[in-house]
Amino acid sequence: MPMFEGVFVPHITPFDDEEEINEEMLRDLVHYFADAGLNGLVTLGSNGEFPYLSFEEKLRVLKIVRDESPVPVIAGVAENSTKETIRLAKEAWDIGVDALLIAPPYYFKPDKRELFAHYSRIAYEVEAPILLYNVPKFTTINIDLDVFEKLVEEHSNIVGIKDSSGSIGRIAELVRRVGDKINILAGTADVMYPSWMLGAHGAVVAVANVAPRLCVELYNAFLEKRYERARKLQLMINYLNEVVVKKYNQISAIKEAMRMLGFEVGYPRMLALPLDEKALEDIERALIEIGLL
Repeated sequence: MPMFEGVFVPHITPFDDEEEINEEMLRDLVHYFADAGLNGLVTLGSNGEFPYLSFEEKLRVLKIVRDESPVPVIAGVAENSTKETIRLAKEAWDIGVDALLIAPPYYFKPDKRELFAHYSRIAYEVEAPILLYNVPKFTTINIDLDVFEKLVEEHSNIVGIKDSSGSIGRIAELVRRVGDKINILAGTADVMYPSWMLGAHGAVVAVANVAPRLCVELYNAFLEKRYERARKLQLMINYLNEVVVKKYNQISAIKEAMRMLGFEVGYPRMLALPLDEKALEDIERALIEIGLL
């Protein structure tokens, strides 16, 4: 099984003025992120606005990214039914991605038994490495650790988890239970360094859209045991993360920050709206203070 270690960017999907996919900018972004030293791309994650894309658009984005990317590509394939998730997962795997990232269904809330059955069915029917995506911020589901541990025991193609709970205690418990069997990736930027110190293997973080080199530098400082430098970088990233991920509509704020940095990525699809002047000033101030502008 491939190993997924290091920092991955759950990259945005750029749009033009008509809210259509900007294919040229998407290709440019793939190379920009790879050149920044990131270990891989997560396509159709939350920041890719996957709930706003049609099935066909998702495949189009995946094909472009897979064709362009010199680094591993993990495809987000979360749908609201098991059947549709399997359909998208098989299509994504046929395109040639390196792994699949699957969040729980986010409309009807499954119980533990249903969630286990959902992931088990997918793991049986799709012969691809699978990472679970725990993102209670959006799904309201915090995947039960017992359910996850049982899935790992029963399915060898479940190879990791992106945990976006923001709980360092939960990540520590994941490391304790299954850290020697699968890859555990921090899903929120503010716990990257502490999670790695506890034994997590990497991160998939939204802020890497805006500051990819800073995230790479943090990971390298950790690997090289330059802990004081890592500590300072983590604090810088936390500040940026508060502004572009936590304070405002995440997909709007990240795209605004990228526009300020010279990437014409457009705005998110409605119902997300452009941010107001105060928010834009906040984002610009943060980019200046971090040294990106």
